[in-house]
Amino acid sequence: MVKLVGKRIIFIAVFISGNGSNLKSLIKNFKNNSKIKISLVLSSNSNAYGLVYAKKNKIKNKIINYKNKNKAENIILNLLKKNKINVVCLAGFMKILSKRFIKKFKKPILNIHPSLLPKYKGLNTHSRVILNKEKFSGCTVHLVTPALDSGRILSQKIVKIRKNENASKLSKRILKQEHILYSKTIRKFVSNL
Repeated sequence: MVKLVGKRIIFIAVFISGNGSNLKSLIKNFKNNSKIKISLVLSSNSNAYGLVYAKKNKIKNKIINYKNKNKAENIILNLLKKNKINVVCLAGFMKILSKRFIKKFKKPILNIHPSLLPKYKGLNTHSRVILNKEKFSGCTVHLVTPALDSGRILSQKIVKIRKNENASKLSKRILKQEHILYSKTIRKFVSNL
C-alpha cells in the first residue's frame, strides 16, 4: 500500500449505482472536514439518484458506460489519476472491479457490505440471512481485493434480527448503521495514510 506522506488532504472518489444514501451520508459527514474531500462521484447507472446529491453539493460526477468493462475501467483509472484520488469508496456500486483495475490503481479501495463478512458475500444478503434463521446480521467495511467481499475487514456493526422481521425491514435498519459505520471507518482509515 502506498503511504501518502505529507498529504494534507485525502481526495476520495465514491462509486455508486443506485439511491446514493451512503454517498449522501458521506457528503454530510465530510462536508466540513479539512483533511477529507469527496472530489469525484462515478456512477455505472445514469439514473442513479446519488448523482443528484453529487450535483447539489457541486462534486464532479461522471456516468460510466459499462458495455465494455475494459474500456470503462481505463476511463475510470484516467479519471482517478487526473483528479489525484487517494482512496476509492464503493457505496452500492453494482459492478465488480477487475483484478487488473485493482492492481493498476495501487491505492486503497474500500467497500461497505450489508452482512457480517465473511458470511453472506455477494447479493441478496438480507433474504439469505433470514432464510437461514440467523439471530444477527449487520454490515462490514472492508478493503477490496480481486476475491469478492474477501478483503481485510476494517470494521463491523452487529444488528440483532427481530422476530418475524422481513428482508425489507432488516435492510432499512442495517442501512442506518451503514451510514454511521462507513464515515467513521473512512475517517479512521485515512488518518493512518
